[in-house]
Parts: sequence; C-alpha cells; structure tokens
Amino acid sequence: MDKLVKCDANYVPLTPLTFLKRASSVYANRTSVIYENTRFTWLQTYERCCRLASSLRSLNIVKNDVVSVLAPNVPAMYEMHFAVPMAGAVLNTINTRLDAKTVATILRHSEAKVLFVDCQYVPLAREALRMLMGDSHESIAAAESLIPLVIVIDDIDSPTGVRLGELEYEQLVHMGNPRFVPTEIQEEWDPISLNYTSGTTSEPKGVVYSHRGAYLSTLSLLLGWEMGTEPVYLWSLPMFHCNGWTFTWGIAARGGTNICLRNTTAYDVYRNIASHKVTHMCCAPIVFNILLEAKPHERREIASPVQILTGGAPPPASLLEKMELLGFHVTHAYGLTEATGPALVCEWQARWNHLPRERQAGLKARQGISILTLADVDVKNMETMASVPRDGKTMGEIVLRGSSIMKGYLKDPEATNKAFKNGWFITGDVGVIHPDGYLEIKDRSKDVIISGGENISSVELESVLYRHPRVLEAAVVAMPHPRWGESPCAFIAVKENAAGKTEDVKDADIISYCRKNLPTYMVPKKVEFLQQLPKTSTGKIQKFQLRALAKSFRVPENSTSKKSTPVNKETPFYQPHEHMLALSRL
Repeated sequence: MDKLVKCDANYVPLTPLTFLKRASSVYANRTSVIYENTRFTWLQTYERCCRLASSLRSLNIVKNDVVSVLAPNVPAMYEMHFAVPMAGAVLNTINTRLDAKTVATILRHSEAKVLFVDCQYVPLAREALRMLMGDSHESIAAAESLIPLVIVIDDIDSPTGVRLGELEYEQLVHMGNPRFVPTEIQEEWDPISLNYTSGTTSEPKGVVYSHRGAYLSTLSLLLGWEMGTEPVYLWSLPMFHCNGWTFTWGIAARGGTNICLRNTTAYDVYRNIASHKVTHMCCAPIVFNILLEAKPHERREIASPVQILTGGAPPPASLLEKMELLGFHVTHAYGLTEATGPALVCEWQARWNHLPRERQAGLKARQGISILTLADVDVKNMETMASVPRDGKTMGEIVLRGSSIMKGYLKDPEATNKAFKNGWFITGDVGVIHPDGYLEIKDRSKDVIISGGENISSVELESVLYRHPRVLEAAVVAMPHPRWGESPCAFIAVKENAAGKTEDVKDADIISYCRKNLPTYMVPKKVEFLQQLPKTSTGKIQKFQLRALAKSFRVPENSTSKKSTPVNKETPFYQPHEHMLALSRL
C-alpha cells in the first residue's frame, strides 16, 4: 500500500466553491435567489459569480487579497461568498451595525483592496474612509494607499442612483466574462474568509477561515440540522455573521432557494414566510421577541412549520415554548466566530416527543452535541485540564478541537497562541455535560457569580427571570456585597402593559418572583430597570457595561431587596447608540 499515491483523480482540495458549480449543473433551472421582484436560477447565479470574479481579476485582485463588503442580506452579498474566492481573494463581510471608527479599524487591519458598499450604508462608509485617510501621519500617497477601491451596490430591485466613486456592482457583473474559469484551489488550508469578532472590550480580532474548514462545517451543519433537499431559506440571520453560519454555501449544496431580506422586521419576516413557503431560517434569540411582539397587521398565518436554528445567548425554555406555539420549530445551537459559527447542535431525539411540552422546551434550551466537523468537545477544569463529571452539575470550561476551528487571528500570534492550549481551542464559556452527553452553557467564565463560596450561573437566573410575564429582556451580573463578596444584580427591560406603561412593575415584584422559583442565595439583591439593555452589534448583551454600573452599587449587609439609588438616566449609558436602535428595529 505504501506505493499508492494521491493524484488529481483521487484527491481534490476541499472548498465550498464546488457546491455552486454542482448546483449550476444539477439544479440549473431551480430558483436560487428571490429578493422582492428579482429572481435568479442556479445557472444564472453561477454565471453572475463568474462575471464578478472575472471583473475582480481585471481590477488586479490577486490571490489572498482581502475584499471587504458592507451590505445587508441582498443578492450581491450572497453572490460575493462565491465570486470573491473564485477570484482567489479572501472575503471580509463587515458588520453593518458597527460605527465608522470600527469599520475604519477593520479596513486598516485587513488591508482590504476593495470595499463593496450597499447604497444604504454609503454615509457610514464615507465617514469610515475619511477616518482611514486621517489616520495616516505620513504622505498623501501613503494615506491613499490605505484606501480600498470603493464599489457601490445599488439596490437591484429598486435602484437609488446613490454612488461613492465611479463603479457600481451590476456594472461589474455585466462587464465580466460568464465563461471565466475560477481560480483553482491548490491548497485547502488557504483562507476563504476573514470575520472580525464583536470587539466589545477591545479592538476586534480578525478570524481567518480555511476552504477546508468552511467546506466541512457547511456539510456538518446540513447534517446536524437535517436539512433536506430544496429548502426555502429566509435570510433573517445576517450573512456578515460567520458567513451566515455557512448557510451561504449550504443552500447551494442543497439546491435550495435563498429569500434575501434587507430588513429583519416582523412584517417582512411574516410576509416572506407566507409568500414563499419558507421552510428554514436562522436567527439570534432577539428575533424571537420581534416575532412574538408583532402587531396584528404585521402577522401572517404560518401554514406549515418553519425550522429555526438559533444561537447566541441560551434562550429561556419559556421563550422556546412560545415560539413553538406560533408554528416555529426551534433547534438550539452553540458556536462562536472562531469555530466557523455553530459547533454544537441540540440534536432532537424521537423519544423526547412523548414528553410534556415544558420538558421538551427545557431540553431544547441545551446546546447539545458536537457537529461532525469537530473531532472532540469537552468540558474541563482549566487548572488541571481534567474532564468534569457528566452529572449536569459540575461546571468547567468548554473546549473544542476539529477542522472547523479557525486558522487563527490575523496578524496576532499572541492571541492565537492564547486561544489554543494543549491541543484544544479554549472558548471562554462555562458549561456542564449531562449524563446523555449533551452540553449546556452556564455562563461566560467571567460572568459566573461567586457568592459566599457558591457558584451562581447568571444564565440560569436569567432563564427564571424570562419566565416572568412582564420581562422582555434580562441580564444578571455580579455586584459587590459586604458579606458574601459578590451577589447577583439583575437588569430588566419590561414589556408594556395594556395602557402602554411599564412603571407598574416594581423591583419588589421581581425579587418576590425569584424567591418563589430560586434558592435563596441566587435571588438578585438588586433589580435595575432599563428601557433597553446595551447590546453589541451582533445582538449580544454587553455585560461589561452592566458590570461597570453594578460595581458602583453598595448593599447594606442586612439588605436583600432595598432598591439602589436611581441612576441618572441622562448619562451616556442610557442614550440609545445607533446600533442599539438598529437592533430594536430588527
């Protein structure tokens, strides 16, 4: 056997680009993309991607050049997931909810050669480019070298005429060669995309994905979610978020239909589900509230079940139960940018179908088992690197290893080395393993509250708070306590009552509710009400802001429910940032 060698016939580097070429052949006349009144087939999508890749090469884009894009879930954003790597370049999808300074930081760090900008985000891009020019303290020529070539993506369904520079996306597609032969992938370890982390406490880090990792992660998620052929997939999850959890490539692999969505509003989600018989969608738990709180005129009847894959903060069981009653079948996943999106999926077992609905919702709130791409997943004591018992109680840190883990952080060997320890990727998330092998997230390692020697899971406490009928959003962090060292502090956003008021809910109501549903040591010692909780640009609650605020609170030793001094709501903390307003409109 030693004389057997690999050759072009028995070894081809893995890349998700093969999914599109296959779709153009075997699903040629199936609808690939729907965006309002615009439709394409898979053959048309392939030819458009070839044209765009051809035009990028004519603009002197070469192997491993970074091509950035600032756009919502429009057809161009989808096409670039194939066209950019077809030209040999690396795709960098930028979060549209970031501020101009952070966008400029990403463009500078990635050394992007091209920036595609949707017409909706031209003002943001213009400000980011101005900052990028201003950052250079060298010559004008040096400053100009930092500026990528800018290409505007006008709305293909309703053109606006907005421009920033001379080039426009459809112009490049029209000019390109539909018979362009995509750059051959010689090495599957080559980079395919660059995704930046949220950067809530420091500058964002550039996470590099390989062709191999993207290919294997895509297949693993299709299998883990049991996505059959011809899915109708609604893009309620931003494609800039871990390349749409790899479903940008996955829908091509399944010959499905992409329903593109510029704005994730309740009206648009329900309208598209009803119009196109959507079968699948992904979203963060924040979208659940948007759908549940929809006004009567925004709703449409859901004629057949819609499968939802959700990630982010663990959704409370009560929230999952409400979604099921609407007609959405929720599967929970867990992942992070460094793991090419979801790494665990709560794979459903048929025997659970006979359990009470409340028990089913509790099982669905777990993060589950590893996708097939991972070689292993474990929960470990980080001091000894020993695995914790599978008792569903003993907490440790979740660690991963497998082909879907990132190549590393761009230009940051120190952070890369810190993330990889003893052959494992260290997630920074705390969890437990149940006897059946399913993992459940309990917290971020920095969010565990240690009160009088007891470890308190903020996630577990938040889950109880979410079951209160008037709680819209909840976050729990540690605050100083003179006797116990630290104790839980709950920040709450309240649903309006029938009169449109929220003031009728008092901190004593919340604390009393917690006492009935939690051990005494887990009951919050303080409850603070906010109009909305601060969030990152990807919808995660910014607990570091809440922790900073909670540090200023002081509890008398014998106090358990006395309300703290009200915070001055004129301070910047309470001013809705632009990305927070965007989230509220999702």
